[in-house]
Amino acid sequence: MNLIVTAGHSGAWLNWGAGARRAAIGPGGIAIKGGEGDGITPRGIFPVREIFYRADRIAAPRTRLPLRVLQKDDGWCDAPDDPNYNRLVKLPYPASAEAMWREDHLYDLVAVLGYNDDPVIPGKGSAIFMHLAKPDYAATQGCVAMGKDDLLAAIEQLKPGDQVAIG
Repeated sequence: MNLIVTAGHSGAWLNWGAGARRAAIGPGGIAIKGGEGDGITPRGIFPVREIFYRADRIAAPRTRLPLRVLQKDDGWCDAPDDPNYNRLVKLPYPASAEAMWREDHLYDLVAVLGYNDDPVIPGKGSAIFMHLAKPDYAATQGCVAMGKDDLLAAIEQLKPGDQVAIG
C-alpha cells in the first residue's frame, strides 16, 4: 500500500485509499530538496521505517511497523558534518540535534520516512517525518503533518515495505 501526498491550491492532502485527508507540508511546497533547512517537503517515494510515540501522552498505536517509545533524551542529528547526520541520537549530543521529546504535541506520534538515509548524503536534508499537525495545519519544516486520528488510521494500515509517495 502507498500513502500519497499531494498539494494544490486548497492545501496538502494525504490519501491511502480512505479518501483525501488534510495535511500540512513545508512552506517551500513539494519539490526536490535543495538542502538542510530549506523548508521543502521532498518529492519522491519513501519507505516508512518505523513509528515513534510518546507513551506518556498516547496509547501504543496499532501498527505492523517497528514501534519505539520515545525517550526524554531522544534527538535527531541535523548537523551535516556529523557521522550520525539524519540519525536518532541521545541528547545532549555534541553536534546539532533536534529534540524528539517536545513540549508541544507534534512528535507525540511520528512515522520516520526513509528520506536521505540509504545512503545518507551530508546536507541533503534530515528528519523527514510524518507527524501530528498544529491545530491550524501551519506549515512544517519539510515534514508531512496531519491530524491525530488520520495519522493513527494511516499507520494502522501500513506494513513493512509500504511507501509514502510525495508529489
